[in-house]
Amino acid sequence: MTAPDTAGARDVRAEDAFDVPAVAAWLAASADPARAGVDVSAVPEVRQFSGGVSNLTYLLRYPDGDLILRRPPGGTHHKGAHDMAREHRIQTELGRVLPYVPRTVALCEDASVIGTPFYVMQRIDGPIPRKELPPGMRLTEEQVADLCRNVVDLLVELHSVDVAASGLADLGKGPGYVRRQVEGWTERYRRARTWNVGSFERVMRWLEENQPADRPHTLVHNDFRFDNVVLDPDDPMRPIGLLDWELATVGDPLMDLAGSLGYWLQADDGRLMQAFRRQPTHLPGMMTRRQVVAHYADRTGQRVSHRDWAWYEVFGLFRVAVIAQQVYQRYMTRQTTNKQFRLFGVAVVLLELRCRRVIARAGRMDAARAAAPVGSPA
Repeated sequence: MTAPDTAGARDVRAEDAFDVPAVAAWLAASADPARAGVDVSAVPEVRQFSGGVSNLTYLLRYPDGDLILRRPPGGTHHKGAHDMAREHRIQTELGRVLPYVPRTVALCEDASVIGTPFYVMQRIDGPIPRKELPPGMRLTEEQVADLCRNVVDLLVELHSVDVAASGLADLGKGPGYVRRQVEGWTERYRRARTWNVGSFERVMRWLEENQPADRPHTLVHNDFRFDNVVLDPDDPMRPIGLLDWELATVGDPLMDLAGSLGYWLQADDGRLMQAFRRQPTHLPGMMTRRQVVAHYADRTGQRVSHRDWAWYEVFGLFRVAVIAQQVYQRYMTRQTTNKQFRLFGVAVVLLELRCRRVIARAGRMDAARAAAPVGSPA
């Protein structure tokens, strides 16, 4: 049997610690042992996963197996963020129709137990690609290409799930998804902005003025990255798990793809951007962002013009910038002392520059079309 992969699990940070015996007692009284798959009568050893910048994730190590606990971070939160009941419900419902979703065990909405709501789920054992491939994983360029294609196809599979059959159709709010997303992320950035980052006003105005029409909605993950994918220990090119459903909803699938590609740093990106790489998308054999879009379009039939994709690309980059800035604001206001967040402000500045470059390129495309003779190809 392959040993469970615990890369990224370490001692719990003091600011993120919780009352372990209280959780153990609550689980022993509330969790269905058959659903948990482990004996929850003991007090587990607790480790914290270092990845992620939003909800906190912990490893509960019992003598006969592991569980995972998720809870919100400390500090001030955007209204509606870090909703444990919502995240638990999404995983519970979606787990019935998509085999990659970890099985939920129990939800605790009583904040008196550890100070916040939390939920517990089963652990999917397998390596997770983070900034680099997992330790000991050696893949050829052809194998990396297979891994990349299989991960993108996992997103395709999610977007093909029948929304009604999932039991999650009520997550959708109907037409206007694009507009609501632009307005929501714009508001979040303005609220989280600190003195030492750019305004993004030009970018936000361009996004507001150039919105594409709504597309047919699908389930969307909204945080789809390699470091949320669990691989088969015996076949590391094959995904077996998809984690972190905090932001999942029903909406425009191309916005989900664009959000994923906002994190996709390829080999020819600049040195400064490479410093913020969080997944191994730079490896020989990985698709470029353009190739990912083409592959996704071939698999789904979703077609988008170069001009419209520029909008999606800017939105994806802007969304990543807002997430980074929200975390950076928490660091600047000392709501967290995690030193990995101290340079997030630099990432926000770089992302604004990338957004402006894409906008400038789109402007040149518009100018070229306007200057083309009548009847020439678009």
